[in-house]
Amino acid sequence: MRRSIPILEICTLSGIRNSDIVVERFSSYLKQHKDIHSPHRHNFYHMVFFTKGAGFHSIDFNEFSVEPYQIYFMIPGQVHSWNFEGEGDVDGYVVNFTTEFFQSFLLRIDYLESFSFFNGIAEDGVINLTESTKEPVQDLFEDLITESSVDNSLQKDIMKVILLRLFLLLKQQNLKKEIFHQPSYTLLRNFQKLIEKHYTELRLPKDYADLLFVTPNHLNALCKTVTGMQAGELIRNRILLEAKRLLVNQDMSITEISNELNFNDNSYFTKFFKKQVGITPEEFRRNIVDRSNI
Repeated sequence: MRRSIPILEICTLSGIRNSDIVVERFSSYLKQHKDIHSPHRHNFYHMVFFTKGAGFHSIDFNEFSVEPYQIYFMIPGQVHSWNFEGEGDVDGYVVNFTTEFFQSFLLRIDYLESFSFFNGIAEDGVINLTESTKEPVQDLFEDLITESSVDNSLQKDIMKVILLRLFLLLKQQNLKKEIFHQPSYTLLRNFQKLIEKHYTELRLPKDYADLLFVTPNHLNALCKTVTGMQAGELIRNRILLEAKRLLVNQDMSITEISNELNFNDNSYFTKFFKKQVGITPEEFRRNIVDRSNI
């Protein structure tokens, strides 16, 4: 059986079989789960708010410098890893919650998608707090810690309300950005969903434009305006991201990965990868191994 990137389940981290949400101080969480330094995925939403320390955090192979009063948001399936060695004490808060956690609470099951920091793009999931939001955000995380220790029938609903207040506060901090994205957000988000579903079989913007009932020119203009990239680049980036995720799996050959991604042959996959990344898949894999052994 192939070893792939480990997928952590919320019940494994919480020790509770049917847990929908886990809230902990990050220093305690880090001591309990030593294996989170290696690349892994979650099957739940993951938030970390740092109040102390430094280090590095990799999300889908994008590396970020960790600093105080910074929040990281990750959606299910993203690959990430931490590196805090030699950086002193690290602390803050961690919140994990399942996809179903809000679905029984809100009529809009896609409500979380209205927040740009939950769109699955690594850069959008990293927020540096402004001076005016540092204290209220930390107060809300403290409220979550307090409420997590209370055992009553209202506990989860109260925690949902606290989280919603937190999300709305952060959305308000980024209001100019949110307003800029809003008019075209639905179409862009639908395009991203289609890419997620069809990236191994549909490679051309025209294919997606047809599914969205828009012209390829309109789709390209939208993507360029909102993301700074052409539609084709967004498609290629998703293929490339999956290639990188699969290359972490040491038991899959390059040929198997090429087949998994529906390339005609191994050489075409290698050329595609090198053109986008600047190195071959084999070199990328060696770099991942070398970094993990540091």
